[in-house]
Amino acid sequence: MTKAVSRCGWAEGVSLAYIEYHDKEWGVPVWDDQVQFEFLILEGAQAGLSWSTILNKRDGYRKAFADFDPVKVARFTEKRIEKLLLDPSIVRNRLKVRSAVTNAKAFLKVQKEFGSFCEYAWAFVGGKPMQVNRNKDGDMPATSPASDALSKDLKKRGFKFVGSTIMYAHMQATGMVNDHITSCFRYKSCRALAKKKS
Repeated sequence: MTKAVSRCGWAEGVSLAYIEYHDKEWGVPVWDDQVQFEFLILEGAQAGLSWSTILNKRDGYRKAFADFDPVKVARFTEKRIEKLLLDPSIVRNRLKVRSAVTNAKAFLKVQKEFGSFCEYAWAFVGGKPMQVNRNKDGDMPATSPASDALSKDLKKRGFKFVGSTIMYAHMQATGMVNDHITSCFRYKSCRALAKKKS
């Protein structure tokens, strides 16, 4: 008889896509600028919605936002934005779509200043993932001092939809913080990944 895999409670009983996201991506340290930009767009789009809604539209976002290439997204015109607002494969919220373009421009400025967005963002956690020892999902906060600081600095740089709660979710998604509960089978593997910058 196969032993049941222990996961974070939020990933159980939702959908196969949700479970795969938890098992393969969530909490894995991201040192790739384009992936960081992808999560900035997706986490911003999620504001006020469920993450499962965004996961279901992820392929739509990939097509609509040029495979999450910030250089291309930064060039989107008003006409392109209006066309995106007719696309049912993404969240058709004018402020969110427009913010993706605004954020792409700000993202490129950060890259130019720091060499990469990763170098900039990871500095807020001391250059390596924060290791948290949570025993249950209910212990998980919505923000942290690091997400407060990152959010504040991003806003100062002109980014939109980057409140502290959104940025804490971004930090969890990109492995800047390992928030898997200690009994989750991914906790130790993500902790091990924290020891080496890929």
